[in-house]
Amino acid sequence: MTQHPDAIAPHGGQLVNRIATSEQKAEFLSKADFLPRVQLDARAVSDLEMIAIGGFSPLTGFMNQSDYTRVVKEMRLGNGLAWSIPITLSVTEEIASPLQEGSLIRLDNLNGEFIGVLQLSEKYLYDKTQEAINVYRTDDAKHPGVQVVYNQGSVNLAGDIWLLQRDPHGQFPAYQIDPAASRQMFRDKGWKTIVGFQTRNPIHRAHEYIQKCALEIVDGLFLHPLVGATKEDDIPADVRMRCYEILLEHHYPQDRVILAINPAAMRYAGPREAIFHALVRKNYGCTHFIVGRDHAGVGDYYGTYDAQYIFEEFEPGELGIVPMKFEHAFYCTRTKQMATTKTSPSKPEERVHLSGTKVREMLRRGELPPPEFSRPEVAAELARAMKAQASA
Repeated sequence: MTQHPDAIAPHGGQLVNRIATSEQKAEFLSKADFLPRVQLDARAVSDLEMIAIGGFSPLTGFMNQSDYTRVVKEMRLGNGLAWSIPITLSVTEEIASPLQEGSLIRLDNLNGEFIGVLQLSEKYLYDKTQEAINVYRTDDAKHPGVQVVYNQGSVNLAGDIWLLQRDPHGQFPAYQIDPAASRQMFRDKGWKTIVGFQTRNPIHRAHEYIQKCALEIVDGLFLHPLVGATKEDDIPADVRMRCYEILLEHHYPQDRVILAINPAAMRYAGPREAIFHALVRKNYGCTHFIVGRDHAGVGDYYGTYDAQYIFEEFEPGELGIVPMKFEHAFYCTRTKQMATTKTSPSKPEERVHLSGTKVREMLRRGELPPPEFSRPEVAAELARAMKAQASA
């Protein structure tokens, strides 16, 4: 077996790079005014970026019908490789109709700026309800992921993409660490085992506990909060990042943690998204991935630990990254420390744990979460942000 120079090989064996060279960019720009245009929404822009930088390796573009169909039904690409979320560019029939397979399509962002190119290989219709039920386990239009599927166009455009250029992130340029760069950082630090952590929520003591438990048995921790499109009522990315900065400054070993942004958009697909998030972190160079309670869940659509059970549907080694499964953590008032039901002798009434929803409600009322739930300096930052948001 060939030894990969990094701790772990990218999914599919090779890290994809679809950022246009200077020559390609010049050629595309020369054709800009003559190419048919498709405007991308925020999620499609994130997907374009993630494909281009290798975060979605082995994908080199938006999925063709063969890959799409098998992913929806079996959580596999057409070649059999594990993959759990369809990555598609959906448009209306009116937009799709004049587009010719084999031609180049100009991809614009919401501001009308030319950001990418699609080599259109295929156009195909798809079943929205089937995608909803298989991927999100519900056809309820109130589910935020299902809502996106129902609202998007009925035709998928497939083909390889090029991102015109890699621009610094508008909010977090210092934390914009792409897969090639994160892998180099891990090599430079000599890390052989790296655990990735995903969140779209502000960090609290339960997160800190499971991260540090994982850090006890690996070389490094890759904190990788998602900063792409999320639900309107989620805490804004800039607030979440400030909370991480505060926490890392005071409560984490500086030489064993890397904080970077994940530019992807949330799907809220629960168990399937847990697999997806693990594969993305594998592409960034992580050997392990933390899977907690109700990972990527929303509402009551998924069972508490469904996102952990789904990993058992794949053969050992098939995903190529090790899931680290954690019980729901809480502060135990009996033992005066963070714990889970595996380690705590407490009764339910002796446990302090709050949902993200409850924390948001407290902050909106001007109340700070208890120190057993959130570090005081983090709670103060959240309260300041919520107050500013309310007065805006």
